[in-house]
Amino acid sequence: MSEIKRYNVNEEYSFSEMVEAGDFIFLSFCVGNVGQSFEAQVHSALDDMENRLKKFNLTLDSVVKIDVLLRDAWNIPVMEKVFKERFNGKYPARKTIQTNFAHVGGPDGLHIQIDAIAYKK
Repeated sequence: MSEIKRYNVNEEYSFSEMVEAGDFIFLSFCVGNVGQSFEAQVHSALDDMENRLKKFNLTLDSVVKIDVLLRDAWNIPVMEKVFKERFNGKYPARKTIQTNFAHVGGPDGLHIQIDAIAYKK
């Protein structure tokens, strides 16, 4: 097995933002535009994901699985609209869960977080 590499390790909260293991890249906590509209947060979370993938010369096309955490499951149709625009028919497997975020922005802050697995070949 090849070496496992961890990137942007957060010692305070004990997690790695990205982990490279073999042919897979694991991304956690893709978020952005906190406090803005839900649609803007979805776009920004995917922008964050794209920017991280670029470090491995990858794009959204290489994403094979995502786990989505939402504050309000009724926003799923908006999220799916953005996914249709951004994934261009190359949709990853997906799990979506509603949760309450313990985030400094409170109910008006964070509304979506995406974790992803990308394949390098």
